[in-house]
Amino acid sequence: MRSRAAATAFALSAALLAACGAEPKLDVQPQSSAPAPAAAQAPAEPAAAPAAAPVETLPAHAAETPAGELPAGHPPIADLPPGHPPMDAAAAAQMPVMVPEVTPGAGQGDQAIAWTAPAGWVAEPPANAMRRAQYRVPGPGGEGECYVFYFGPGQGGTPMANAERWASQFADEKGQPALAAMKTRTEKVGDAQVLFVETRGTFMSGGMMGDQVVPKPGSALLGAVVEGPDASWFFKFTGPETTVTAQRAAFEAMIRSVQHGG
Repeated sequence: MRSRAAATAFALSAALLAACGAEPKLDVQPQSSAPAPAAAQAPAEPAAAPAAAPVETLPAHAAETPAGELPAGHPPIADLPPGHPPMDAAAAAQMPVMVPEVTPGAGQGDQAIAWTAPAGWVAEPPANAMRRAQYRVPGPGGEGECYVFYFGPGQGGTPMANAERWASQFADEKGQPALAAMKTRTEKVGDAQVLFVETRGTFMSGGMMGDQVVPKPGSALLGAVVEGPDASWFFKFTGPETTVTAQRAAFEAMIRSVQHGG
């Protein structure tokens, strides 16, 4: 009886020892050696286009605002495009110049004009393609200069437009183009209609060919637009006012000597 109970106890103890010494079974999943896929990225939105810069509304261009010494063929002052900003005399004198191409044979032979230069005026080679003649003019206030321009048929603008351009190169005491001082008159000289123009003030010299504008106070202008056989010829005399005044009779005598046909 005692031996059976001992045997039963021994068997129970062995079973418990076996149960306690066994390692528990772990539920572990093997890790893959491949990297985990990256998360899909949403496509980037296109960059927004930059907002357009606001357009500045320019003030309406006043018809009476002078445009200064403009290139040949430039529209008259009243015909400048709407919104064109006003300019003072210095800015007007710095307008870029487009030299028109003269048709071969234009202004020559029967289509030319001839004149007699005053005694004492010094003829010089024309400094640029716009000029057909140029002179240094002596006088009590210092030398002046006279240029003769010819641009060909259909070029150069109307006589009055040129008178306004020349006058607008002269500034008044406020620095504005001195159109109020301009005087004009029209005469018949032989076969030609002539517009005479004169003004005075501070001459904004230079600027026509991109050179610096140099203010010259106490200056004056005598000009004439002469009707030629095929196009107008432009005589422009500027200098110190005392010199221009002293040479007025000589200038007008030169214009009245003009003859068609060279």
